[in-house]
Amino acid sequence: MWAWGTSVVTLVTLMVATVDAKIYERCELARKLEKAGLDGFKGYSIGDWLCVAHYESGFDTSFVDHNPDGSSEYGIFQLNSAWWCTNGVTPTQNLCHMNCNDLLNHHILDNILCAKRLVSMRQGMKAWDSWTRHCVGHDLSEWLKGCDVHMKTDSSKIDDSDV
Repeated sequence: MWAWGTSVVTLVTLMVATVDAKIYERCELARKLEKAGLDGFKGYSIGDWLCVAHYESGFDTSFVDHNPDGSSEYGIFQLNSAWWCTNGVTPTQNLCHMNCNDLLNHHILDNILCAKRLVSMRQGMKAWDSWTRHCVGHDLSEWLKGCDVHMKTDSSKIDDSDV
């Protein structure tokens, strides 16, 4: 009975969160990421962040993906409940000290702050398989075409041979 009640509470919470969700347009998200200081953060460009967000969530703040290990990934950057947030169901490190449902609305500052924490860890953007598969070594300036946002170039950027 307790598991059923937990499932109902989780479902209702997710339904409420999706009311405030948003699927960002590429250029709109680029401007938000730039304003939040992600261009050049730890050597990664806005192009890197857009590429990851596209392949992780399709720029959809309400996207949740459930993993075979029982954890789930939340929000525009698909932050995992085992490490970065708590969903009240699976064990977690909760390194961003937040509820996973807080990652599912159009207010993406909490997503950005948590993603900054993730990238500041040893693996950097290699923590996202999608970055390794789709972004590193590619011309990321394509993500900014027509957006009136320009990528910073950073000589300390991680070399793709490091991946």
